[in-house]
This record gives sequence, structure tokens and C-alpha cells, in this order.
Amino acid sequence: MKIMAVDYGDAHTGVAVSDRTGTLCGFSTVVTAYRPDALAERLKALIAEHEVTELVLGHPINMDGTRGPRAEKAEAFAELLRAETGLPVTLWDERRTTVDAHNILLANGKRAKERKKTVDAVAASLMLEGYLTYKKRNG
Repeated sequence: MKIMAVDYGDAHTGVAVSDRTGTLCGFSTVVTAYRPDALAERLKALIAEHEVTELVLGHPINMDGTRGPRAEKAEAFAELLRAETGLPVTLWDERRTTVDAHNILLANGKRAKERKKTVDAVAASLMLEGYLTYKKRNG
């Protein structure tokens, strides 16, 4: 059982895939695609390559708990992924993951240019870590 976390963005989307046991992040990358259908095709290739059985998509809820245009965009993309892959897609609250990813990279001495290249993959890894912890605790 492998789970893929997706930190959906307009141009750059972070992707993280768990190991077979569903306890650790085993792979991460950034996919560049500007259209949802093109991104779905790239993700389908990664799903097949890594034998993914479940998807977790970042759901950018506002800090006050409301849904804005970004959350609605993620919800629409979740529907596209369900239709294109046939896999279950869980929307996962991603508040602060990108901020935390920037802080982790900054603390490890990464300059702004270096952070920009990997921040989405780190954010997806953080999201995956949170989801795996949740699943472990709640069955």
C-alpha cells in the first residue's frame, strides 16, 4: 500500500510517496504543469511507476476555517483525479505546510533560489507525514 500526497499548485506541484508500509516518505519530487489535465497525466505516470493505491490532496483551507477560491480549485482537482485514476482521494488540510517547508529549508541553509526548487516537494512530504500519522493513530 503506497500513498501519494499532492501539494497542488498553479505551476509547481509537490509530490511525495510513502514506502510500502505506509509509514515513511520514500520519494518526493516537484512536477511542473500549468493545466489540471496535464498535471493529472503526469501524476498518473507517477502513480503507475510507484504503484500508488491512495491519494491525499492538499486542501488549502483559510486560517479562519473558511473555504476560498484555492480550496474550491483543489476540490475540483480532487474530482478530476478520482475520475482519471479511479483511486480514492482524501482532501487534507494543508494549512502552514508551505510555511513550515520554507522554515525547514531555511534552517538547513538553503538560499531562496534553492528553496524555490524544492519547497513544494517538502510541503508534500510534510502533508504525507501528517496523514500517515493520522492513519496510524486512527486506523
